[in-house]
Amino acid sequence: MECLIGIKGKDFVIVASDTISARSIVSMKQDHDKMFKLSDKIVMACSGESGDTVQFAEYISKNIQLYKMRNGYELSPRAAANFTRRNLAEYLRSRTPYQVNMLIGGYDETDGPSLFYMDYLAALIEAPFAAHGYGSFFVLSLLDRYYRDDVTQEGAIKLLHQCIDEVQKRFIVNLPTFKVRCINKDGITDLPDLRAGKQ
Repeated sequence: MECLIGIKGKDFVIVASDTISARSIVSMKQDHDKMFKLSDKIVMACSGESGDTVQFAEYISKNIQLYKMRNGYELSPRAAANFTRRNLAEYLRSRTPYQVNMLIGGYDETDGPSLFYMDYLAALIEAPFAAHGYGSFFVLSLLDRYYRDDVTQEGAIKLLHQCIDEVQKRFIVNLPTFKVRCINKDGITDLPDLRAGKQ
C-alpha cells in the first residue's frame, strides 16, 4: 500500500515517499521515513517488507560508505545503482531474497542528475520519472502527461502535488503525508512534507 515517486529535472532529482508504516490492515506509524542516504548526493527510497527494506538499505549504505573510505572518493549514482542491483540479484538467487522496490536518485558532477527505478526482481532502468507501489497506478499517467525535460524545481513540486492529490482522491487507502527530498549539486535537501490539498 506504499507509494514512492521520483522526478528528474535539468539539474536536480526530487524523491518523495509516503510516511505510513503498516502491517496488514493496521497503520502502526504515521511518520516513517522510507528514504536512506547512501552518500552526500545519493538517496534511496525503499518500499516492501518492513524488515527487508531497512536491512537491505542499511547494508547497501554501509558498503557504499566503506567504498568511499577505502578509495577516497564516492560512487556515482549510476555505480551505486548497479552495485545495489548486483547485490539484490545475488540475494534473489539465494535462500534469503529481499522483497524491496527502490528509487535511487542522485547527482554527479560530470553526468548531472539521474533517477533509477529498481524492483524486487533486480530489474534496473534509468528514467526521467518513476513510481512504485499502488500509488503508481494513479501517478504514472499524470507524470506521463505533464512531465517535461526542462521542468524546474518549482514545476516538479507542483507536479508532485498533483500526483499526491490524485492518490488522495482516487486511492482507497489513506496516505496523508509525503516526505520529500531534493538532490542537486549542493547535496541532499529536505523539503517541507507534502499533504493532500495543501500547496
